Amino acid sequence: MNNVHGILLIIGSMAAFALEDMFIKHLSTSVPTGQIMIVLGVSCGFLFTGMSLVTRKRIFDPLAWQPLPMARAGAEAFGAVTFVTALSLVELSTVAAVFQAMPLAVTMGAALFLGEHVGWRRWSAIGIGFVGVLMIIRPGLAGFQPESLFVVATVVAIAARDLITRKLDARVASSVVALQAYVAIALAGAALMVLSAQPVAPLQTGQVGPYLGAIGFGVLAYYAIVTAMRIGEASALTPFRYTRLVFSIAAGMLMFGERPDVMTLAGASLIILSGMYTFIRERRLARELAVAA
Repeated sequence: MNNVHGILLIIGSMAAFALEDMFIKHLSTSVPTGQIMIVLGVSCGFLFTGMSLVTRKRIFDPLAWQPLPMARAGAEAFGAVTFVTALSLVELSTVAAVFQAMPLAVTMGAALFLGEHVGWRRWSAIGIGFVGVLMIIRPGLAGFQPESLFVVATVVAIAARDLITRKLDARVASSVVALQAYVAIALAGAALMVLSAQPVAPLQTGQVGPYLGAIGFGVLAYYAIVTAMRIGEASALTPFRYTRLVFSIAAGMLMFGERPDVMTLAGASLIILSGMYTFIRERRLARELAVAA
């Protein structure tokens, strides 16, 4: 295992994801959110179709089109709708900060729906992390933005996606799973445009760069994170996922003039610290079980 290279790839992928978000947010000022989803879904869908064909994976394998993979694609599509909507309405730094609660939501979901044991220490960490979320979105206070609830919905949807992924048949190729997700995203974008009567925005010269940036950095981020997880240990790489927040805050400040306030930074810190504690605790329990076995 090459953890050093894996860590560098993880950091690079988090930077690429932050840049992808930045370009999507920039596009959302002149392009309907549904149209953005269609372009990203179709473009990345073609990429993973090619990847599946080159690697000789069966796109129409019956195992890949069972209810569980379809439910995963549905969760991905719903998460994409809420995430892109949040990016169009809320500051990039706020979106990124709340999104860091996703690992906590996965741990909670695993306990509630998959029967995994979670002790009082991790439940306490989850509770503290969600206090951090409340500090950022501030329901009932003067700084509350109802639009920030779209990020919370994204966290729930992506956590559901990851929990479903754990139950997928190992024989289903990852490239086919990714293809299904992007097809679902394109279809959800089309449905969003129809249901909300969003007009199609003609392509303008100034939008070509942001479109290419969103697609290119999205592909790079995906490739980097998959490669990292293959060459490095998950236990060494996972903590560096939180660097996405740093990159997102920097992008928001440089490109959109955002200035996260003290409450937002304090809430983000609580989320990250509780997430790190949960991760360390899970790693320790895994070691104890391995020794006992």
